[in-house]
Order: sequence, then C-alpha cells, then structure tokens
Amino acid sequence: MNRRIALWALAWGLLGGAVAQAQDAKTEAPAVIRIGVATGGVGNPVRHGGSTTALAYTDKVIEEEFRKDGTKVEWIFFKGAGPAVNEALVNKQLDFAWQGDLPSIVHRVAGVKTRIIAGSGVRAGLYLGVLPDSGITRIEDLRGKKVAVFKGTNLHLAAVRALADHGLKERDVKLINLDHAGTNAALATRDVDAVFGYVGLFDLRDKGLAKIIWSAHEDNYKYTRQLALLVTDDFALKYPKAVGRVVKVLVKTAHKYSDENRRNELFEAWGKTEYPDKIWREDFIGQPLRVRQSPLLDPFLVARYKDAANESFELKLTRAKPEIDSWFDRSYLNAALKELKLENYWPAYAANGQQVGR
Repeated sequence: MNRRIALWALAWGLLGGAVAQAQDAKTEAPAVIRIGVATGGVGNPVRHGGSTTALAYTDKVIEEEFRKDGTKVEWIFFKGAGPAVNEALVNKQLDFAWQGDLPSIVHRVAGVKTRIIAGSGVRAGLYLGVLPDSGITRIEDLRGKKVAVFKGTNLHLAAVRALADHGLKERDVKLINLDHAGTNAALATRDVDAVFGYVGLFDLRDKGLAKIIWSAHEDNYKYTRQLALLVTDDFALKYPKAVGRVVKVLVKTAHKYSDENRRNELFEAWGKTEYPDKIWREDFIGQPLRVRQSPLLDPFLVARYKDAANESFELKLTRAKPEIDSWFDRSYLNAALKELKLENYWPAYAANGQQVGR
C-alpha cells in the first residue's frame, strides 16, 4: 500500500512538473505580438522607411523568429502618428510601439507603463522649408510668419527647440498644426510661409515649390528627432524572453544595415516606401550608417528625452515632468549586444552630442 501511494505521489509530481513546464513554455512565446507604428506608411501592403524597425518589418525577421512558436505578429500603422499610438496604448491594444520622444512622454505622464528598450531612428533629420520667393534665409526670419508643423509629434519639440536657440519663442511665429501631408500641401499651395518637416520637403524642393534653408544635421544634433522601440510593462512582465528575442532581432537588423557595403541595398529598400531612394540618400549624406542605425540607449538619447520632458511641460503640452532615467530598460539590449559580440560596434554619444572616447 505504501509503495502504491509513493508511486501515485511520484506520478502526480511528474505530472505537476510537466504542467508547470507547459505553463512556462506558454509564457515564453505569446499567441500574438502587436506592434504599433507611428506612421501611416504607403501602399498595400503598407511600407515605410527611415528606421531599423521599418527594416525589421520589411524583412519579416520578427515573424521568422517566432514562426516555430506559432506566434502571430501584427503590425498596426497609425496615420495619426504618435498621438494615435498613445490612444491604442491607453486602450491596451498594443504590446510594442515605435514612436518619437514627445508622444512617448505624453503617455508616460498619463500613467501608461512602458519601457524604452532600443533606439530605432535616432538623430533623424529635421528641415526647414520655405517658399522660394519668401526672402526667408534663416530661422530668425520666421518672426511673424505662418509656420506649419505636426504638433504632438517629435517634430514639434525639435522645431520649438530650434526656434528658441535662434531667439524665437513659439508665440513669435504663427505656428499652425498640420499632419505630414498637410504641411507639405500647405507650402505647395502657399497657405503658409514655412514648414518644419522631414525628407518629404526634398520632393517639394525638386518640384520648385520649396527652398530648404536649414538642416538640423548641419546645425547641431540636439535639433534632430529621436525615435525608439517601447514595450508595455504588462507584456514585459508576462513575456520577458519574448521581449529579449524581439530586441535581439532588431539588433541583428541594425547590424546588417549599419554595414556601409549595404548602403545601396538599404536605400533601394526604402525607395519603395514613402519617398524615392535619392531622397533617403540625401538625408544620410555625410553620416555613417552606424550613427543613424544605432540601437544604443546612450547618454545622448537619454538627454534628448529629458530635454523633451522639460520642454513639453514648459509648453503646457503635459501636466507634469516625468521621471526619465528608469524608463530606459537596457537589460534586453545589453544581453543582445553581449550575445552577438557587438558591445563596441556602434559609437556612443555623450549628452552634449560628442562621441564618447573622442
């Protein structure tokens, strides 16, 4: 009898262990991964460019990583950019999000729990386009002019930062809120005098409808725009190994397309998205791919988020200043860099924009 009881106990113990292992296996790979992207993209299927997240989407590397687990990867694109992504985060409709600094700060102030886990679109360009016959030759000439910018996005704060450092406050210009398509259209139809925008302004310039008089890259990197990949706390706590796998795949993609020998391949891929490849090439002129494709969460990136937090509060875009340092979770990135032996591959930058070690 005692032996029979012992055998039953052993059987139940083994069964319990098997159940526990099965439960653990379930938590390693979710049934679905939902990734929000702060752009509407173009085409069907949707395509977009300008970041390693965009490349991971095009190359379907996340789908491939989780194929053996049966995990479905859903990409959701938002024409309303960062603010629309925030709405989805509030409603718990996303697990990951790719968006810029300002909308991320807005959702953090609102109490949405996320973690910044990798850079993806750091030091992105900002340009000032004006009417060709406007007589505007520098930022200081914008006083009293009608200037379009997509408010609530990372373009907004970068533009305000540039204005301030050139002696202008937001109230010194007539700042008009228009989305990306609207800003370019307003300049083409001469409804505004100037536009703070991205590479789409090159297209207007080539058509003779705009003149680009200022570039963040030519002035100071602190005026560039920062984007990152975030994960919700709920997802990270439930599926930490899955988060690590996503970051590792993103790092692999960043490494692949940081290779200068792949520069043509990179821009040919992006040339099938919102803008032709010659426009993307111009945006990257004089910049090593390792600088723009870096996934690092370095002091420069943290400093830009702190600047954005202060500026958004001063502009009354947020009701409080969020704590920034603990928002950056480097555990997944550091693990991926170590495993892939890429700890020293990308240059790190100090808060002042100078490369560390130089």
